[in-house]
Amino acid sequence: MDINEIIGETAKSMNLPAKSAIYVWGYNQSGQTGRKGKEGQLRIPKQLPPELFGCPAGANARWLDIACGREHTAAVASDGSLFTWGANEFGQLGDGTEEGRKYPKRVDQLEAEFVKSVSCGAHCTAAIAEPRENDGTISKSRLWVWGQNQGSNFPRLFWGAFKPNTIIRQVSCGAAHVVALSEDGLLQAWGYNEYGQLGRGVTCEGLQGARLINAFAKFLDEAPELVKITQVSCGEYHTAAISEKGEVYTWGLGNVGQLGHTSLQSGDKELLPRRVVALDGIFIKDVACGGVHTCAVTEKGALYAWGSGQVGQLGLGPQTGSFSFIPSDSESFLRNIPALVLPNGVQLVACGHSHTLVSLRDGRIHGWGYNSYGQAANQKTTYAWYPSPVDWCVGEVRKLAAGGGHSAVLTDACSLKELCEFRLADSVTLSNALQIEDVASRTGADALARLCGRLREHLLDGDEVDYEEYSQQ
Repeated sequence: MDINEIIGETAKSMNLPAKSAIYVWGYNQSGQTGRKGKEGQLRIPKQLPPELFGCPAGANARWLDIACGREHTAAVASDGSLFTWGANEFGQLGDGTEEGRKYPKRVDQLEAEFVKSVSCGAHCTAAIAEPRENDGTISKSRLWVWGQNQGSNFPRLFWGAFKPNTIIRQVSCGAAHVVALSEDGLLQAWGYNEYGQLGRGVTCEGLQGARLINAFAKFLDEAPELVKITQVSCGEYHTAAISEKGEVYTWGLGNVGQLGHTSLQSGDKELLPRRVVALDGIFIKDVACGGVHTCAVTEKGALYAWGSGQVGQLGLGPQTGSFSFIPSDSESFLRNIPALVLPNGVQLVACGHSHTLVSLRDGRIHGWGYNSYGQAANQKTTYAWYPSPVDWCVGEVRKLAAGGGHSAVLTDACSLKELCEFRLADSVTLSNALQIEDVASRTGADALARLCGRLREHLLDGDEVDYEEYSQQ
């Protein structure tokens, strides 16, 4: 079959500007997969069509960021618009109501802002944006927050403990706390602190206002000092950060080893940021916190994980032992020492409540952990104990997101070849899947070939529900 016959037009007529796509799948009780009125779970990653966001069919929609909360999702378009959908019982969608929505809608309150990135907590959302019109008196990147514990169902500008006009580099939301990182490497935290997740050296009852974190324990026998931070991630009740030297610091609840320390200073908690000494000498470039586990990616692409692996979220296989202090002991549900999961090739990592996603340098996506809704692996198993491929996404992976029980991937097409892959993926049917797979295999379009193969497998298994969902792209 000729390639032009498959896509229905000549390659020369295609628009050359880069395109990107958002794929969402998994638990859908609150509509967080963006399928409007459909209630069922979606085990196959589905590309959300541009029409869903108010763009014309066939538009070269571009995306900048994607984030998943417990049961809501947010995406940033290339024009700086923020879209949210899913659960909204705490106002986490930012529309001023507490009514959930099963389709994406623009956050109108941020219309005058160019949103650059977004983070979703369990029931809150935070975005970094800059004014579309700026006379030079306003910082380029400032923080907006809304939802549970954030004081508003609409986005509100928040400086907290930072001086006004401080440039915000990153924000991360947990189950009941938020941590923001400034351009000069300072952290501030606010929310609940019953487990020390705010890094203040004490636990506190009730909602706590924002305060700078200025004490990091590099060595237990030395006084804590200020450390410049380059990245931060919030788990459910714990936090992890990377220093400019590639060191990992963790604090908060550590009852199942999610902090990566051989022992804890305050019972089952760590009240001050403390360096993970087991990673000494290893430069970490990325860190992600899940519900009760943590993952870190090294500069060379190795992946380490620690914490609870009871549902497979560590990727170390079905484990039967108990809490272990031995670094080489992999036969344990709970690991308080980082374990090597993948020795190389990892580019990105995202941790959901009980599952993990990674993208590899060869372009493939792998997941593991709790998989009852298909959020972690293609296989129809309750638990994915080992890294398993997710082969339904086309394009170069730019961002991974994992929520309470759903997942999302943002991919880009930056070349004519990738644009052709996107168009062919949109054209896959039962009658042409084999032909497209053959074209893709012969031209090195591996992701497209895998997608066609997976689709045929599902069709041969009689999985009509999944195919119906897929065909509605």
